[in-house]
Amino acid sequence: MSKILVIAEHLGGKLNSSTARAVSAAAAVKPEVIDVLVLSDAPDAIAAEAAEIDGVSRVLTIAKPENAHPLAAVLAPQIAKAAAGYSHVFVPSTTFGKDIAPRVAALLGVAQVSDVMSVEAAHTFKRPIYAGNAIITVEADASHTVVATIRSASWPAAGNGANSAPIEALSVDAALPTHTRFVELKQGSSDRPDLQSASKVVSGGRGVGSKENFEIIYKFADRIGAAVGASRAAVDAGYVPSEMQVGQTGKIIAPALYMAIGISGAIQHLTGIKDAGTIVAINKDGEAPIFEIADFGLVGDLFKIIPELEQALG
Repeated sequence: MSKILVIAEHLGGKLNSSTARAVSAAAAVKPEVIDVLVLSDAPDAIAAEAAEIDGVSRVLTIAKPENAHPLAAVLAPQIAKAAAGYSHVFVPSTTFGKDIAPRVAALLGVAQVSDVMSVEAAHTFKRPIYAGNAIITVEADASHTVVATIRSASWPAAGNGANSAPIEALSVDAALPTHTRFVELKQGSSDRPDLQSASKVVSGGRGVGSKENFEIIYKFADRIGAAVGASRAAVDAGYVPSEMQVGQTGKIIAPALYMAIGISGAIQHLTGIKDAGTIVAINKDGEAPIFEIADFGLVGDLFKIIPELEQALG
């Protein structure tokens, strides 16, 4: 039977929702055990959150001062040691997971499986290739530990609150590197919903025209309680910071509602929203590729359409 170790992603003492999505993927394997590993300098509160996720058998904690910040070079040796006896190690396919998983795979001497979007069997998975234009089925060697990143947008978060898994402190003998050190974390702050976990997202593209014009996107998003994203073209043009980029090289998201405003729909962008529930496109070019995947499309001037939508909302 399979035993799966899910690596918890957290920041500021709080568990990231991507962890519960990785647990959903683990449950699809139908394993005997799903354990969650929390690495931190103070893991208690995070572990308590993880223990409530449905399907989790145990929460293991490794408390070290060196784990205060998620440095891949520091965490990977500990994860590789903790993985002994597990058939699978799952990590969310986020910036955190993409940083850590390759190092863990290298330390275990195995090939990594990336962006798992479907579990076909214990060692057989589906993942996107060619910027999401095709889906490939891959089979991992059953005789080795499977190290995989889980495409968060393809999995619902496992339920929370009904479970109460035991929490155990784990001690691992791993040599930690001294050549890598934490300097500082720079991140944008906003009162708006988080882009990767929001149920509604409004994104603007090059068609918005300028950094100043992007205010109409912010205003409309606030009006409907949505997070704000952007196309790569809008980011490259300097309209918004890079952390707002949605797409293959930005954030992969799966909101219930996605509104693409002034976005033509380059394949790189479409890859990032393919799992969205309802897609609404507003663009003055009726031939824009975004209309090929949109559930609802409005052809026209966004600066006229958005005020009309706001008025209709009352």
